[in-house]
Amino acid sequence: MALIDDLAEATPQLELDRRKALGLLGSGALALAGLGTSIVGVQYLWPNVLFEEDKRYKIGRPEDIPVGQVVVLPREKIYLVHLNEGFAAITAVCTHLGCMTRYESEERRFFCPCHGSVYDLEGNVTGGPAPKKLPRFQVVVDKGVLMIDASKVMDPDFVLKV
Repeated sequence: MALIDDLAEATPQLELDRRKALGLLGSGALALAGLGTSIVGVQYLWPNVLFEEDKRYKIGRPEDIPVGQVVVLPREKIYLVHLNEGFAAITAVCTHLGCMTRYESEERRFFCPCHGSVYDLEGNVTGGPAPKKLPRFQVVVDKGVLMIDASKVMDPDFVLKV
């Protein structure tokens, strides 16, 4: 039996069309992979920085807040309480599971509606499943204005004496 040289014979037109299609498909896949790699490379060189908002808040003049008043800052999740000893900035986030507490002015307490934790105006736990008292933030007077710095957690008994 004689061997037939396939390369010497003429290639049918259908075979050429299939080879062209597969060649174009392979070239397209390589071009798409190169484009994706280029995009990722450019993104890698571009700075990717997260800008966080300032955690310092101006409240007002200390003499404008009477003793016993609670200033509620819902967006900042902070209570500013003017105690007999001075000012205390207390977080509004429950220490049990991180729920938002609310100030109940009639009972003069902070209450977590989700799981029933109860705190007094100093942040001490008076009821419910909360394991510890509400943390306090730094309070300072700068140029006659009360400022809360929520990035600095203070001792549990910290009070700004004015």
